[in-house]
Amino acid sequence: MEEVRIDKWMWAVRIFKTRSIATDACKKNRVMINNTAAKPSRTIKVGDVISVKKPPITYSFKVLQLSQNRMGAKLVKDFMENITPPDQYEILEMQKISGFVDRAKGLGRPTKKDRRELEQFSDDMPQDFEFFDWDEEW
Repeated sequence: MEEVRIDKWMWAVRIFKTRSIATDACKKNRVMINNTAAKPSRTIKVGDVISVKKPPITYSFKVLQLSQNRMGAKLVKDFMENITPPDQYEILEMQKISGFVDRAKGLGRPTKKDRRELEQFSDDMPQDFEFFDWDEEW
């Protein structure tokens, strides 16, 4: 086996949960092979570098072996090497820290924890604090 389809390989090494999700990622130009956009049917070989955009970061993997069959998580390290730069993981950590403050539109209602944090924040403000003085002349 010298070449394998990129969508099958990404599913086999557990980058994506299903092959159809891997295929969709390729179609949406979120997968690059050696800095070239990859279609789902594109074949890969040992030594290729695959970049996968999973917002907010881009993961990079080096192909060590090929497989078309899904494998256990413990075997994945024999088939790929994670070469994602550390600065990408810093972006991910900052995203986690920012929490509900940078809540994107459409992510649904705030959780109970978010509500409590907002109430705590507003309770800490002085009672006579006003954001805008409506009586002030321009």
